[in-house]
Amino acid sequence: MEIKELAGIIRENGIVGAGGAGFPTYMKIDERVQTILLNCAECEPLLKLHRQLLSRHTGEILQALAVVKETVGAEEAVIGIKGEYEETVKALKACLPDFPGMRLALLDSAYPMGDEVVLIYEATGKVVRPGGLPIEQGIAVFNVETMYNIYRALQEKMPVTEKLVSVVGEVVSPVTLRVPLGASLSDCVEAAGGARIQDPVYLVGGPMMGNIRPADSPVTKTTNAVIVLAQDHPLIQKKRQNPAIGLKRAASSCCQCETCTDLCPRHALGHPIEPHKFMRAAANRDFRDANPFLNTFFCSSCGLCELYSCPQGLSPRSLMAEYKAGLRKAGVKPTADVVPAPIRESRQYRKAPEERLEARLGLTRYNVDAPLQEELLAAKTVKLLLSQHIGAPAAAAVKEGDRVEKGQMIGAAAEGLSVPVHASVSGIVRKVEAGAVILTAGGNHE
Repeated sequence: MEIKELAGIIRENGIVGAGGAGFPTYMKIDERVQTILLNCAECEPLLKLHRQLLSRHTGEILQALAVVKETVGAEEAVIGIKGEYEETVKALKACLPDFPGMRLALLDSAYPMGDEVVLIYEATGKVVRPGGLPIEQGIAVFNVETMYNIYRALQEKMPVTEKLVSVVGEVVSPVTLRVPLGASLSDCVEAAGGARIQDPVYLVGGPMMGNIRPADSPVTKTTNAVIVLAQDHPLIQKKRQNPAIGLKRAASSCCQCETCTDLCPRHALGHPIEPHKFMRAAANRDFRDANPFLNTFFCSSCGLCELYSCPQGLSPRSLMAEYKAGLRKAGVKPTADVVPAPIRESRQYRKAPEERLEARLGLTRYNVDAPLQEELLAAKTVKLLLSQHIGAPAAAAVKEGDRVEKGQMIGAAAEGLSVPVHASVSGIVRKVEAGAVILTAGGNHE
């Protein structure tokens, strides 16, 4: 298969990174790739879907990985997976002899092992420069569900219409569901037996980098988890903290212990991120040196500094995100020629153990089995966002009253960086609004 053909199939089927920001996957099909890296590090605590999917569909995923490897002419394919995922590792070892040029990279149970830059170093020993892209090191990273979606597009001609979602926390039956895109978060929680508490909060995406969302928010191509927690849970209170108050607290409480910087995973890889210097400059409104502010562009927003490292409970990540957004709005761009410093010798001893992180977050009791349920969740109504990816939103290709079939394109890819959106159920288009198409499953024309 030619690169252009594979990239075209991936784009036509709406495949994007199944987590994170949703980078369109067709852009990673590049002849410069020397190493394909499959990410099964399950970055966020409590998430289980990638290891479950890879264990259940090992052969299919490795088959797709082999196609991508052969098409771009990569020298090897590396599967980055935490060593503690014993069942999945066993399944991989049983299949790998059938796929030459592939190997496992067993990873520590530390956070944020799934961060692209950290994973690349752990699995290959290569360092991505600050602000750089993996392709500069000849590497393309795909997560497990993305690779599974490539398999389905190639073998089943199936576009992306479903998403695996771990539903955990204060639910009756924690589970990993196969959900039609556009189903609501409340649909997912109901399928997990419902919430065990009154007035629950839905944290979407993971406890570290996720955000609080309303119950009627739709599942998208990047929704990995719904974590149900109580209103008074410390993690929820932290997520709701006002940045302005956080800045005042920093001015009065930050003791410049440097723990946030010492434990920063990207700082340990030589990136110029020093949260303690940013906190000092921001809290004192000291703008004589712009570097502490400009270097916020290189923060991955993993949240380790504010949810694990800081002994005062301050919020470096949130404050840096505020400043970074302000710089972008003002048209300021990151410096393009920053050279990373040498790898810190102390790096190996300053990783954040996942077990300790879960305890610090008050989540240990929620780390229970959430078995993968292969049967597709039924949804009466779905709201399909036309922007579920980085780049230009898709444009609605249907109108109210139209009958659509599952898998039919309802949003056409825009010019430039964009992918189409497909119907996740068969039914009637009930509404086309700004940025979304709402479908009712089944039904007839009115």
